[in-house]
Amino acid sequence: MCIGKLVFHIISGTLGLFLAAKFVPGVEFYGSFLMLLIVGTAIGLVNFFIKPFLKIISLPIRILTLGIFSLIINMAMIWLVEIVFPKELEITGLIPLFWTTLIVGALNLFFGLNKKSWKK
Repeated sequence: MCIGKLVFHIISGTLGLFLAAKFVPGVEFYGSFLMLLIVGTAIGLVNFFIKPFLKIISLPIRILTLGIFSLIINMAMIWLVEIVFPKELEITGLIPLFWTTLIVGALNLFFGLNKKSWKK
């Protein structure tokens, strides 16, 4: 396992949660900056450790849906973190959960594509 990849997941989870709480209606964060870092770290850890297993298990359905089921897996990861931190993070409805998932996923993609240029 690559520590750099884990760090990118944590950064994108924290930044994605911050951006979603600021700009997505229906996403509320009721905590301090330290708690934002903790919840963002939880998102990063879930995406780093649990999501790969779910992607392997769900490979047949992901093939049948042409990859759209991956979005549902990502939404489940954010929802799981929301369940673990109910007092700090509140996402009301599927539409805010969808947008939060897209923000975190886009940041994961951004950091994943740019990590080679940062090593120089």
